[in-house]
Amino acid sequence: MPGRFRAECRRIIFRSDHWDEKAFDVFLIITIVVSVGLVLWESIPTISPEMRNALYVAEWVITVLFTIEYALRLYVSESPARYSRSFFGVVDLLAILPTYIDLLLPGAHYLMLLRVLRVLRIFRVLKLVKYIGEANTLMRAMRSSARKIAVFVFAVVNLVLILGSLMYLIEGAENGFTSIPKSVYWAIVTLTTVGYGDISPHTPLGQFVASIIMITGYGIIAVPTAIVTSEMTRPKGPDADNDYVCPACGWESHDHDATFCKVCGDRLPKQNHAQQTH
Repeated sequence: MPGRFRAECRRIIFRSDHWDEKAFDVFLIITIVVSVGLVLWESIPTISPEMRNALYVAEWVITVLFTIEYALRLYVSESPARYSRSFFGVVDLLAILPTYIDLLLPGAHYLMLLRVLRVLRIFRVLKLVKYIGEANTLMRAMRSSARKIAVFVFAVVNLVLILGSLMYLIEGAENGFTSIPKSVYWAIVTLTTVGYGDISPHTPLGQFVASIIMITGYGIIAVPTAIVTSEMTRPKGPDADNDYVCPACGWESHDHDATFCKVCGDRLPKQNHAQQTH
């Protein structure tokens, strides 16, 4: 009987084919959205004490529900320790921990904002693991292009230092460029095309330099995008990780002969292994 109960819980939690599995997902989505709404509502200073007490009770009800769900996920996981250290395992824990900490340490009320992390769990509940897989692709591209981006950032830092110092010499304190750091701040704001307008050049030469910086800014913004995009579109080699997604934690990038998830330890879907044999 315990084994059957565990199998049924695992089916309902990790799958979404039958009506009871879909009902669980819908209930969890509604609970997550309501819990995040409670955090936002609770931050309004003008709500009445009665309403604040009602929000407090509702928060505890939701926390208990999430605690039960977290305990069940640990119970049905083939490797509870690895699941608890996975990304969603940490998110699940952080989503319930602040409420208990606030009960023991009332001064730590600011930790309640961590409950907003619950909204991240919608990615798993909605079975959006394929989008998480795309996020893994993006992260791999960013790691591959990290050195190129670092060189680019170093060049930009040098550029804004030079331009800021130049504008300090051209404009001077009488036009708002009172120091080199403040002039560098203006160069960063202008180069990124933000343009707060709190400082602006007044001399013709300064305005000319500012125009050059603004035009350069558009190219500066495009460079890191091009670097990452080139890495994302680069074809994978024969030894690259596959795109099989763990249904429990959403991690992609497993080895071709992997049977269990490298992050949470859960067994990968059988269809993944069937694909590996072809």
